[in-house]
Amino acid sequence: MKFEFATANRIVFGAGVAREAGKLARSLGSRALLVTGSNPQRAAPILHALTDAGVSANVFPVAHEPSIDLTEAATAQARAEKCDVIIGYGGGSALDAAKAVAALLGNGGSLLDYVEIIGKNKPLARPSLPCLAIPTTSGTGSEVTRNSVLSSHEHKLKVSLRSPYLLPAIALVDPLLTHSLPPAITTFTGMDALTQLIEPWVCQRANPVTDAFCREGIGRVRRSLRVAVQNGQDASAREDMSVASLLGGLALTNAGLGAVHGLAGPIGGMFDAPHGALCGLLLPAVIRMNRQALRARAPQHPALKRLEELAWVEDFAAEFSIPPLSSYGVEPGHFSAIAEKALQTSSMKANPIQLSKEELIEILSPPAASLPGSALPSAPARPTA
Repeated sequence: MKFEFATANRIVFGAGVAREAGKLARSLGSRALLVTGSNPQRAAPILHALTDAGVSANVFPVAHEPSIDLTEAATAQARAEKCDVIIGYGGGSALDAAKAVAALLGNGGSLLDYVEIIGKNKPLARPSLPCLAIPTTSGTGSEVTRNSVLSSHEHKLKVSLRSPYLLPAIALVDPLLTHSLPPAITTFTGMDALTQLIEPWVCQRANPVTDAFCREGIGRVRRSLRVAVQNGQDASAREDMSVASLLGGLALTNAGLGAVHGLAGPIGGMFDAPHGALCGLLLPAVIRMNRQALRARAPQHPALKRLEELAWVEDFAAEFSIPPLSSYGVEPGHFSAIAEKALQTSSMKANPIQLSKEELIEILSPPAASLPGSALPSAPARPTA
């Protein structure tokens, strides 16, 4: 057994802790770039807190998933304003953009020097600027992960910037910030959280530390996601989901993911599909395929028993009526290209067993990758709340 564990320098969790944002930011710097979601007005309380603490702030909104060009523009703004601290306030898009900006400011160069697949994949050589991450959704766990997911419109692909230097200096998690999320975003981010707890638990690099986080988080999602969707003001359910999201981030960044994220990345790069919806849609099919492959090729693998325990996931996911792949324009003619791209992803390398291109296509094929109906409205491709 061999593993390591790394996380944000400091995690502050609790209802109302967002009030501490100004004081915490001031401990890191005095000139901030505040990277927000699509509606910067939602960050007004944070701006007031920063002003009260003597921190000047420039706002940079991220309306959709952060692209390489958008992140470069945010970096240029932060450099021009001589920012010495970067704050991400929003969903995974805002937080990932903030972390990438902090990394570029600390290291110089362009994102294409450092990102995987389409770039040079050079390691970050120096620490990022201090970053304060404040999530307003419960799903990505980006406040405690060492990667930043960025899209390339030119390549129709999502790629990652990865480094321990991407871990924020402070993760500030306040469940109260999630109470206003609509049912669709609550559902999709919640299914993302569940996937990011299940995949590290069954992946090749699972370890006792992350196992504990995964088991705790899975139980919280199972008992509280439905409640949070039905009643967004339920404080207990929202707290459960914030804890689960945080635990999923801690687990995935120290263990890995799997075929769900391996497939969701290419699909999200090619189509305007909500990442969390893709996770919820693909998760049952990937669990089934991993069980089938392990039974056939590695029946003694320890992940098989865990996958057997997850039989409830299919019925659980079906409760949320997630739209099928075809509703996002994904057709059988696209499956081969998606599978080929998925096989190149780092997430696929951690899957409990190597899946073939044909097996990935089977995962994508209806009815395996379709759940009944669509009771929920569409959501942004990656929450920017």
